[in-house]
Amino acid sequence: MLPQICDSLERAGITHPFAIQEMTLSVALMGTDLIGQARTGTGKTLAFGIPVIQRSIAPTDPDYAELPQGKPQALVVAPTRELALQVSGDLELASRDRGMRVLTIYGGVGYEPQLEALEAGVDIVVGTPGRLLDLANRRALDLSHVHALVLDEADEMLDLGFLPDVERLLRLTPETRQTMLFSATMPAAIVNLARRHLRHPMNIRAESSYENATVPATAQFIYQAHDLDKPEIIGRVLQAEDADKMIVFTRTKRQAQRVADDLVERGFKASPLHGDMAQVAREKALTKFREDKIKVLVATDVAARGIDVASVSHVVNYSCPEDDKTYVHRIGRTGRAGASGIAITLVDATDIHRWKMINKALDLPFDEPVETYSTSEHLFHDQGIPPGTKGRIVDPAPVERKPREDRGERRERSGDRPRNRNRNRTRTRGGRPVEGRADTTAEGTAPAGQGGATGQSGQAGQTGTGDAGPSGPSGDRPRRRRRRRSGGGQAGQAGQAGQAGSSAPTEVPAPTEA
Repeated sequence: MLPQICDSLERAGITHPFAIQEMTLSVALMGTDLIGQARTGTGKTLAFGIPVIQRSIAPTDPDYAELPQGKPQALVVAPTRELALQVSGDLELASRDRGMRVLTIYGGVGYEPQLEALEAGVDIVVGTPGRLLDLANRRALDLSHVHALVLDEADEMLDLGFLPDVERLLRLTPETRQTMLFSATMPAAIVNLARRHLRHPMNIRAESSYENATVPATAQFIYQAHDLDKPEIIGRVLQAEDADKMIVFTRTKRQAQRVADDLVERGFKASPLHGDMAQVAREKALTKFREDKIKVLVATDVAARGIDVASVSHVVNYSCPEDDKTYVHRIGRTGRAGASGIAITLVDATDIHRWKMINKALDLPFDEPVETYSTSEHLFHDQGIPPGTKGRIVDPAPVERKPREDRGERRERSGDRPRNRNRNRTRTRGGRPVEGRADTTAEGTAPAGQGGATGQSGQAGQTGTGDAGPSGPSGDRPRRRRRRRSGGGQAGQAGQAGQAGSSAPTEVPAPTEA
């Protein structure tokens, strides 16, 4: 290994290689194609990063002037933006003394900065398949001089549907390149990809075949919990004795936002991380998480890979993972680089069967999750939670209620006038006034000459013109509605008209003889 690379890593406190690095470096430095398989969090980035940096020509080397100016010498393809940023950071750290120019390319941001950087010249490009292929089609990214190509987390690119884009990118690079493929698992599609594009690759596996895919330094706890009690459980775990930073994984973006808001309301420094957030907001949340400005990151599986943050003490699966691969990559965010960690999985009653399949696939001893509540004694004992701890550190804000208005004040605002829903109301049949009815005027009397005498008498009853009307001379009482009675002729019309009081009796003329 070059002294400049060793000095850069030593200043960062990296002095001893991990198993995957020790087994890979001697092979990769010779330019041999290889397939590296190791558990997540065991140092795969530097396992391919160091050979890429050492076998590239730096701007300070005498042969640099003979290269095509500004054309990338190496390409690293990552499935997510977060992983691409993490890989770029490690490569910049290791190549600082060599002066290598590393560019990160991903979607969700503007094209202009990336186009300007490519035009100025770069040595190593790290990016996601979609944006890389887009810039290559625009002829802004020239891959014809790439001597080393790395496919990082290839199984994740398979799950996200990126393999067709990866195939196109491979065809844009020289056939004489060195290809290194790294993955935690090796599905059949990835094996076929390696057979087509790698030349006599060497398979390197950093652990024995009988070892589990999970990191031994990570303590795993599986609890059967109710969905409404999960935020309270997380709030109490956050106050455990060894709790530092926590990543909570949810199944949906809406659930991630809801859980993050709930934790903030409980007084914890939390932030969501999901696909509906803008790229700038996602990078800001990750930066705050790395700088200890927030303690909880509530993320979907988009962040299950690529988050390499120190001091992540807990990973909580808010919902049961879809399969064993998702479970491995989720809990791999803790217990990284030889550190210890705690992984907690909260399983709903409806997800028991799914968890049993994961448990069987990984050969774990948690076939029957323990029914657990936020008040369970074994939860406090397992996680080291102090007795009496509650799931919040601030009291909920009191709900402000407006005082009930006094009845007299409401009456005063309304002008002390009684409500009369039937005032100035005329019943119609088919949109036409009923025969014998007349519209009431502002004084409550009907104009003369409209309809029969009986109808006028009924409409005018409110003013007390009759001798025996119940309203009397005062006329202050609101009118009372009376039941309508059916009848024929003028007598029936007279029965309909008496709504508020009786007027003077009216004689009905006798029929004349023929």
